[in-house]
Amino acid sequence: MENNLQQLYGNIDIYLFDQLLKGRFEDCRKVLDVGCGSGRNLTYFLQNGYDVYGIDPNPEAVAQVQSLAEALAEGNIPAGNFTVANAEDLPFEDNTFDLAICSAVLHFAEDSNHFDAMLRSIWRVLKPGGHLFTRLASDIGIENLVIPLKNSRYALPDGSERFLVNEQILMEYTDVLGGELFEPIKTTNVQNLRCMTTWCVRKLHVPESSPVGRTLVI
Repeated sequence: MENNLQQLYGNIDIYLFDQLLKGRFEDCRKVLDVGCGSGRNLTYFLQNGYDVYGIDPNPEAVAQVQSLAEALAEGNIPAGNFTVANAEDLPFEDNTFDLAICSAVLHFAEDSNHFDAMLRSIWRVLKPGGHLFTRLASDIGIENLVIPLKNSRYALPDGSERFLVNEQILMEYTDVLGGELFEPIKTTNVQNLRCMTTWCVRKLHVPESSPVGRTLVI
């Protein structure tokens, strides 16, 4: 059983796996992994007929995911679907994807403006009705244990430095972008050393009055 799951899903993020088991993405045929790395979250999609794309700033990672796609999709996914790029400057047209995956990327933002640019770039390429799955570091549950540095970045008890969000920020962005949660916000506390939050948002038709150009103060 373990070998079968590994073959079907690879080393997938467990919370993305949860969404697949719930059938959330069955109609999301065009998928983008933002910060795809070597493709750990793409095994299932590559083997099940999805139109898969990925970007990563690391050329070596892109080469690895291209090889993975060739092996798993049997040549049905062009190598050009995977390219070197940054999250804040995605090389795709507006309203292109049914699903955008962004796991362990947004907390590397340099400051609030960088976080905003990355998030809005991803949101731009999502179709109305499309789904955004994100995993990112937060201070939820360890508010008194993180040390403010500068530019909305914090020192964490595990020794790392991250851009951190909280529930209020995520809910404000959900509203400002014109989205709705398709799963409650969930946070995993790793022994008070770090916290990782899952934020799942569906893109609605944005009301004309929505302040989509406003950068939230974080």
